[in-house]
Amino acid sequence: MAMKILPLFSFPLYLAVFVLAFAAKGAEVSVDELLEQAGVSFAKGMKENAIELANNAIEAEPKNAKAYYVRGRFYAEMRQVQKAMSDFNRALLFNPSLALAYYHRGAENFILGHIKESAGDFDRFLDLAPDQAPKLWQRGIALYYAGRYEDGRRQFELHQTVNRNDVENAVWHFLCVARSSGIDKSRASLLKVENDPRVPMMQIYALYAGRGSAEEVMKAATAGKPSPSELNERTFYAHFYLGLYFDVAGNEKMAREHIFQAADLFKVDSYMGDVASIHAALLRQQSH
Repeated sequence: MAMKILPLFSFPLYLAVFVLAFAAKGAEVSVDELLEQAGVSFAKGMKENAIELANNAIEAEPKNAKAYYVRGRFYAEMRQVQKAMSDFNRALLFNPSLALAYYHRGAENFILGHIKESAGDFDRFLDLAPDQAPKLWQRGIALYYAGRYEDGRRQFELHQTVNRNDVENAVWHFLCVARSSGIDKSRASLLKVENDPRVPMMQIYALYAGRGSAEEVMKAATAGKPSPSELNERTFYAHFYLGLYFDVAGNEKMAREHIFQAADLFKVDSYMGDVASIHAALLRQQSH
């Protein structure tokens, strides 16, 4: 898992799938060609050109769900969340069965703090693409924040079947069980992880298992000679998972200290960085 957006499909494959699913005569073929060119341009880093080609496809067929979906994916990758949301909404307006649009809208809804809507989108995605269920760790996180702890527990147990050595998956499973049944039960049912090579994941795992400490996590994060970017990422994860641990353990002071450091001082430009920001925002709301 490594807690990044799971690439269910690559852009070329998106487009190949959509060409097969939507191919028709006349103008539709030209729209498919425009979108294929857009995907190639985006993959080469020519993002503005890709957007322009997608715009042309939409102008040619203003009700083409595929065109809005592809442009929405571009905006999502560029982290232009509101534009991505608008395009995914349009795509689903014109094709309510477009499974991947629910998946990506679910991610964008979460980034915006729309937790229940995010969980609902991921649920709908699984209704349409049930074979993808084991991969959908993002749904588990949304379920945790939506208070659907048993559903979250099952989601992370399912993800364990395809990603056995991911400490983060084990931690989120722990958090769901702790919320529904208490820390003793969550520790007893901690998913087994033998070797997550990312620093300081195994120290985080030891803490949640009851045989490590916060000091050991922070010491591991700064050990060796990591590059500045790697050190920032290590420190982010150390603070974030310490904050989550203290939060579920009822230590509000330490939870806030670590979560705010992760979200504000060591923020990373990734989905997990967004999760930390959402958690920090929720803590700030509680103080008002």
